[in-house]
Amino acid sequence: MERNNEDTPVLVGQSGPLDGQRWMVRNRIILGRDMECDIMIPSRQVSRKHARLIVTNSGATIEDLGSKNGTHLNGAMVSDPEILKDGDVIQIAFAQQFIFLSSDATMPLEMGTTGGIAPAREGLLKLQKSSRQVWIGNEEVIPPLSASQFQLLEILYQRQDRVVPRKEIISEIWGAENAVEVSEQALDALVRRLRDRLAAIDASHPFVITIRGHGLRLDNPPK
Repeated sequence: MERNNEDTPVLVGQSGPLDGQRWMVRNRIILGRDMECDIMIPSRQVSRKHARLIVTNSGATIEDLGSKNGTHLNGAMVSDPEILKDGDVIQIAFAQQFIFLSSDATMPLEMGTTGGIAPAREGLLKLQKSSRQVWIGNEEVIPPLSASQFQLLEILYQRQDRVVPRKEIISEIWGAENAVEVSEQALDALVRRLRDRLAAIDASHPFVITIRGHGLRLDNPPK
């Protein structure tokens, strides 16, 4: 049975040369260094045909294809085919990381609530978590935001019209255990890159507002 786009699993590049790119997984995807692979990862650490991801009506699996530097799933080496779940992290050698979003991934934030947070109201900027897509008006942000840029925007989008403290943002993006080691400059650089990406679509509105001494807020005007 042919899947529609909303039911199709998505593979999103997180860190590495393919950071921010995404692919719909309809049946089988070969990952590797070879130009003929479905997802070509340009790194000598990656084998020519490194790993295979297969989606059937019964679910999705990841399988290492005898690679030299290995495939990891959530930090564990893949030795036999492993069943994938929504949010699983796939590491190809030491070169590229992906996140797997299953067909029953979280619905768009504007359609429901997340962790007790009120649903995001309709605005000029729209975000869909399940496919990690962002639109400003009717124009999609292409290429997709990097994983950290999307995560920052999602944090602010969930809390529209609220000021989110900088320490809270750092903790959510880099993890509470690493928050003390992350500099304010690292967050400032991430904010600057996100603003540049949004301004490439619409430079007339700032969207990400800095409230000095407090934190950041998303200003999302009505469409």
